[in-house]
This record gives sequence, structure tokens and C-alpha cells, in this order.
Amino acid sequence: MNAPTLRLLSLGAGVQSTTLALMACRGELPGLDGAIFADTGWEPPAVYAQVDRLESEFATAGIPLHQVSKGHLRKDSLDSDHRFVSIPYFTLAPEGTMIREEITEPDTNGQLVIVGYRERPATRREREGIGRRQCTAEYKIAPINRAVRMLLGAPGPRYLRVPKGRYAEQWIGFSTDEIERVNDRRENKYTVKRFPLLELNMSRKDCERYLRRTGWGHTVKSSCIGCPHHRNDYWREMRDHRPDEWADAVAFDHAIRHGGASAKPLRGQAFLHRSCVPLELAPIDRVTRAEWKNRQLDLFADYAPDLDDDDTDDGPDCSPYGCISGASVGNDHRKAA
Repeated sequence: MNAPTLRLLSLGAGVQSTTLALMACRGELPGLDGAIFADTGWEPPAVYAQVDRLESEFATAGIPLHQVSKGHLRKDSLDSDHRFVSIPYFTLAPEGTMIREEITEPDTNGQLVIVGYRERPATRREREGIGRRQCTAEYKIAPINRAVRMLLGAPGPRYLRVPKGRYAEQWIGFSTDEIERVNDRRENKYTVKRFPLLELNMSRKDCERYLRRTGWGHTVKSSCIGCPHHRNDYWREMRDHRPDEWADAVAFDHAIRHGGASAKPLRGQAFLHRSCVPLELAPIDRVTRAEWKNRQLDLFADYAPDLDDDDTDDGPDCSPYGCISGASVGNDHRKAA
């Protein structure tokens, strides 16, 4: 394969991609030709402030930052005139939902065979579910890919066909503790993924130390205000310190109870919190095992910078390029040059 036409950073403005951005701006990761930030319209104000800071860093380094958008995810999901926006809400089927079970008996050879069916009421746990996650593909991947094609010279106005032989190397900010989220499958002919943090064997904690060491300071998690994937500590921090965002999330939680205005009425109810109760009543003050583990690791973060951190399960930033339940790709990226 010939050398890439462009090297582009997919910028989420969270901890890991901010680390890559600063490394590129400061010459520690040379060769970056640009960065792309896909705006869902519903990021916290602190994320937009980070993007503004990074834009200044990029400008100083002579690296263009391209900001693109498909629309406003919150408004679109509640707009009855907009096509259906699939957000992974937690769902609860109605009381009285029945479960159909097989009735089996051994045959003459001792093998179990189905002889009938019976129904029983579903338990609360069996009535719980989660919706499809399509918002990332529509509001992150699609506008980023369109921007990549445009930068590679695809003719407008739709920017569909990239000239033959041209492709971009996409820098994606997955760290070593997110290896299970990595998907290195090639999705199209005009991009090849690269994971510089894996090459550098850097974890999220390593990135946080880098940001402190370089004077950048605290970097907030990049994700939509009302993302159902938020963990309890994130919801608590929002409730206790960002009341406007909390009120916005609570209002949205109530608005999507029947699946959102643009969807067919949901059989049951939808919620932002995995407990399937209204957000203001959800048990977000419960400290999870993962959070306790994080607290213990944080005690050592400032005093043992060379420790090899285990997976802290801090909760992933929103990324178009890896599913939370994705399969591991192994350790080959750590050896990549």
C-alpha cells in the first residue's frame, strides 16, 4: 500500500484524543495533516470549551481543525418531522408481558425434544432491555467520513467518490485499557485506522498524567449530555455541579418515555438510566465496584506515575470507532510502527 494522502485525527475532545492532539501539535507525533470534530449539538459546554482551546493549539501548529455536524441530536430525536433517531435507551416492557417457554421431554434415545409450550409472566429483569445504538453512526461516523472524502478530493456537492489511490490514515484515540473496544476492520477504501496510543502503550491514566504534566489540566469526558451510557458517578457529578445540564437530561428523560416523537410508540417505556426509573429518582448515589476500584487507583496516580494501570472501567468517552461490547483485536497494535 502506498503512503496515505492525509493523516487525520478523529477528535472527540476527551482525554485520549486531546492527548493525541497535543502530541501532534508539539511534534511528539509528527505528520498530522488535520483533525475532524463531529458535533452532535448536545455536548456539554465544557467539551466545546475544550474544542476551542484545541483549535488555538492546532492553529499555532499549522494544523487545520474541521468541525462538522449532521444536526442536533436532542432536537432531532424529539422532532416528529425528523426521521427516527435510534438512541440506546433502556427499555421496560409493560407489566403482564408473558414469556413463552418450551416444554421438553426425553425421547426414546434420551434426547430432549420439544413437546409443547407454556407461558408465564416475565420477571422485572426479563422485562428490561436496551435499544439499538445508531446515533453514533449517524451523528459521528457519517459526517466524519463525508469530511474525509471531501478532503481527499471527492467532487461535490455529495462528495461520494474519492479519486483512485487516495486514502487517509485516521488516528483514533483508543488507549490500552480500551483494547476490547477496538475495531481495526477496514470499513471503506479511503480510510485506514491507526491507534497511536496503543503503539505508545498508553492507558487512560497515562493520558491524564500527560495532560497534567504538560499543563493542560483536567479534561472532561466527551459524550452527549443525555447519553444512556453514563455511569452513576457521571450522573452524580452532573446533578451536583452542572444543574443546567442535569435539568436538560431530566427533561429529555421524561420526553422519551414512549420512545421519542420521531419513533413509533414504544410498547413499554424508555429511560436514560439502566434502572428503568425516571432519572431524578434513579439510584445514582450508589457507588459501583468499578468506581471504588477507580478511587483506589486514583490514590496512587500522582505518586506512582510509572505504575502499569489495570483497566479502571472509568467509562468510555463516546467514540464512533468502537462498541463498548466489541471484541478484542489482541495486542498486535502495541507492536505496530
